[in-house]
Amino acid sequence: MTSLSLPAAPANVIAADGQPCMGRYAGQTGTIDWSTLAPPYARGTLWRRFHHKRWQYVALSTPRLLCGIAIVDVGWTNTAFAYVFDRQLGKQIAGFSQDGIPGLSARVSDRPDGPSRFHCFGNRIDYQPPLAGAEDGGKYQLSVQCEQFELEAEFDAGQAAPLFLAVGPIVHGSVHATQKSPGMPLTGEVRAGDERYELDGGVASFDYSNGLLARNTEWRWASAHGLDIGFNLQAGYFGKQENVLWLDGQLHALGHVRFEYDLAAPLAPWHIYTDDGLLDLQFMPEGARRENKNLLVAATRYIQPIGSFSGWVKPDCNAAPRPVEHLVGVTEEHFSRW
Repeated sequence: MTSLSLPAAPANVIAADGQPCMGRYAGQTGTIDWSTLAPPYARGTLWRRFHHKRWQYVALSTPRLLCGIAIVDVGWTNTAFAYVFDRQLGKQIAGFSQDGIPGLSARVSDRPDGPSRFHCFGNRIDYQPPLAGAEDGGKYQLSVQCEQFELEAEFDAGQAAPLFLAVGPIVHGSVHATQKSPGMPLTGEVRAGDERYELDGGVASFDYSNGLLARNTEWRWASAHGLDIGFNLQAGYFGKQENVLWLDGQLHALGHVRFEYDLAAPLAPWHIYTDDGLLDLQFMPEGARRENKNLLVAATRYIQPIGSFSGWVKPDCNAAPRPVEHLVGVTEEHFSRW
């Protein structure tokens, strides 16, 4: 499948002259090595050590469940979480959140198509993208093992729409890159206590991010995916760089996004729309995952409501609105001092 308006992703997000390839692209990029940056984006080794942030996030959705899994390497330490949200019950039924041992517990690849893992105190996440040249067309594999649940999943990229790549500058930081996927067919199983939940027929998506970020970073985020429609929306530290719509196998860049919601009542409806007139959605939360950490030198405030989006999207201003009806996904309010 092809993208409508975005250029092909570069094999390297840093050009031969050391300048980042700023922009929005369709397709897979390669290894991200910020040490090769030239001025004005170059930073010293010690600065990069404390400002280099990488994470691998995966969302799995079915009519019954939404599972969120993340491995985060913030340079001087690492953390991970995984949860299972039951949409019928409107609550999280299993999960873990664990800070790891610096330099030992987590590995987030320098390649968006590389493996990532978290192993610490009995909690394990193993994420393996397709191997180059895989005969099956490319299957991602994800395994989670912890005290409250186990998860085994595969998702197939063989017939999926193009990946999305965004590269852009960061105020008080340097440069950031993110590679995001469309919705992909999902198979697998979740085992929580005595219950087993089939993932077959569901949808998987991922978010790989790698950048030299500011000490204080905040964002609002929304993401939801079916097999023929999906979107990623962010307002905050990265501007409009990662705002994108997948529609019928094609990628469409979106403008700045507005999130209208009550932070004091995040489970009330949200109104989300873009300034280019291509997306207007209502988000109806069903529950939320929350986390607040204060480690003195670092802090995180985070809420991720789970629910469904309804409204409309358009590939261009002259197109008829395409209805969106109860598309499962998440929103997020996030602040980190890291």
